Amino acid sequence: MPPVFLNRIGTATPGHEVHGTFRAFAEGLIADPRERRLFSRMADRAGIARRWSVLPPDGRPGHVDAEGFYAAGGFPSTRARMARWEAEAPGLAFRALDALGPVEGITHLIVASCTGFAAPGLDHAISAHLGLDETVARTNVGFMGCQAAIVALRLARDAVRADSSARVLVVNLELCTLHLQERPEVEQLLCFLLFGDGCSAALVSADPAGLRLDGFRCALLPEAEEQIAWRVGDNGFDMVLSGEVPKSLARALPPRLPALLDGAEPEAFDLWAIHPGGRSVLDAVEESCRPPQGALAGSRAVLEEHGNMSSPTVMFVLRGMLEAREAGRRGIAMAFGPGLSAETMRFMTV
Repeated sequence: MPPVFLNRIGTATPGHEVHGTFRAFAEGLIADPRERRLFSRMADRAGIARRWSVLPPDGRPGHVDAEGFYAAGGFPSTRARMARWEAEAPGLAFRALDALGPVEGITHLIVASCTGFAAPGLDHAISAHLGLDETVARTNVGFMGCQAAIVALRLARDAVRADSSARVLVVNLELCTLHLQERPEVEQLLCFLLFGDGCSAALVSADPAGLRLDGFRCALLPEAEEQIAWRVGDNGFDMVLSGEVPKSLARALPPRLPALLDGAEPEAFDLWAIHPGGRSVLDAVEESCRPPQGALAGSRAVLEEHGNMSSPTVMFVLRGMLEAREAGRRGIAMAFGPGLSAETMRFMTV
């Protein structure tokens, strides 16, 4: 089978920086002063300086966005959130496609998102925007959370291995900030404090440029099954991201690492594109996988600038590695999702 390459990545975020505004609103939901202080300490340690949203922020106390999408005591229904996702998603996707650059001869389109759904959906909007041939094979990957980008790249690689003339466009788009909840629990508010909006677009083909995609592995961690969950509720999607996830990863990854790394030792990899699900998640991977010193710097930088954007986030990390690559360096990408599950991708810079 021919080798397959991730040739280019383009990324985009909305124009509204909201981290401080969202944090102030969350603190205002906590009545107990001790819990409010705990939230503030944890927020300070999150490793996030900025997050971006399709919603313009409102700096007034007790407000979230300037449009009143989140009105105190009257947060929007799931229907309203999906309507906003449908309205905002195409424009952000088009910006990521512009950043990707020219794409010709596309044979497959894979779109991944877990924060919004519509049919006809984003795949149709992208096809029309790019003028893709009506015979392009379209696939939508939904509700796989933060690991969906690696799943989508695996599907893209399979398509090119089946037909070396295939050219696959992979788009990951999430509008996480459309799913805030008006809840006072500190753990839930800390979960909301992580997430931002973003999009990536990537080209996968047999053209020998970029990152060679060498293999994929996955693992289920049933002992932590309910620690990451994502379900449709009446008022948006209900996210569970337990504070126990880092501890579970630290315990579960070492015995599974030989399989996830396809038998290689951690020191065999120069580049580590770890999905920055949070500072403590990166700490847990660093502790349990023992990558080279400073190997997670790229992931920490993306977390600081963008927060956790769910599926596109690891693509932002990979984009940095693509832009700064030196030929012949081996890499591993890793992301986690509902279940609890882990997906890995081995690659080589060319």
